[in-house]
Amino acid sequence: MQRDFLSIGGYLDSQGYSDAIARFQPLIPRLVSLLSVFRAAGFPIYHTREGHAAHMGTVHSREAHRSAVNGAAIGSQGPLGRLLIRGERGHDIIPELQPLPNEPVIDKPGRGAFANTELEAALRARGVRNLVVCGVTADACVNSTVREASDRGFDVLVVEDGVESVSEELKRWSLEALRVEGGLFGVTDCARAVVEAVESWMGSGEGSAGGTGTLKEGVEGYD
Repeated sequence: MQRDFLSIGGYLDSQGYSDAIARFQPLIPRLVSLLSVFRAAGFPIYHTREGHAAHMGTVHSREAHRSAVNGAAIGSQGPLGRLLIRGERGHDIIPELQPLPNEPVIDKPGRGAFANTELEAALRARGVRNLVVCGVTADACVNSTVREASDRGFDVLVVEDGVESVSEELKRWSLEALRVEGGLFGVTDCARAVVEAVESWMGSGEGSAGGTGTLKEGVEGYD
């Protein structure tokens, strides 16, 4: 949930997906609500951001070519700074979903949140086994992260109305691809059901939430 994906002048907008910016806005209050509930329950929360170092050493030639041909090269100058470059204004998470000081931020050079990051080690260290995933986009960062998590033995739930894509059809098929074969990569449910489940768990007096779940935004998409 970064400015580069949710704000006018960011990377996605510069790529020609201005209509998607409007599609993504309803996610924000929904994810604010989810964050509030997960924080109240004491669940560990991890935020993710896609981006590259200023020297662009992690941008391989295909990615550089693809982004340039599609309308806005990674690293080129935009209204929010250099596109998808760490430390630039566009790279940061939107103000409404800013991490708290105790919430780790995973900076990733690609779509998936596990490849070339410390996320898996961080989750294993805290005994986390179940992930609740949301953010943009469903077909890219969310889908890649869920598949990576599945291959690593994590159980994943994707919040259906907590993710979005540049089109409704792309979002629908992205979610279906995760649910295929009875949940090959994960399961899905709506934000209200997730909130009700967490609130019910909190009211049951079953103990501390530490180590039992995580909310990823990004969400990375993730982001």
